[in-house]
Amino acid sequence: MAVIEFTDFPAHLPRLGALFGLDLGEKTIGVAVSDPTRTISSPLKTLEKTKFSLDAAALFKLMDNREAAGLVIGLPVNMDGTEGARCQSNRAFARNLLRLREDLLIAFWDERLSTIAVNRVLIDEFDASRSRRADLVDQMAAGWILQGALERLRNLNA
Repeated sequence: MAVIEFTDFPAHLPRLGALFGLDLGEKTIGVAVSDPTRTISSPLKTLEKTKFSLDAAALFKLMDNREAAGLVIGLPVNMDGTEGARCQSNRAFARNLLRLREDLLIAFWDERLSTIAVNRVLIDEFDASRSRRADLVDQMAAGWILQGALERLRNLNA
């Protein structure tokens, strides 16, 4: 399909079906998934970035196994609301995914402070070590991004 505005996302989604959320880093891709009713997001996996075609194949396999209805990609907007190089990189990632799978439905979600918030939770609530945080932070940030998007979807559908 296409990359669409988040406010238009509900009109293009089936009534049921999991959504996937991505936190794109320089070296990793945090992946989260929702339940089919789109109520709750769960961290799923952290993919190590290699070559784009291999990364996309791994992501598509995860999505196909859960019959994903769409994809929410975190957009690292600057605190002043402007978009920098990382936003451009995430937008290019989405365009490249669409070249491989034209039927994909993608929306972006402002991810400002998601990694900071997740790190704080891991430190304050779980007393996680630095190495344990490194293992979890990307997939948990993807979960944070997707959960925010799910809550907004509920408000748009209300």
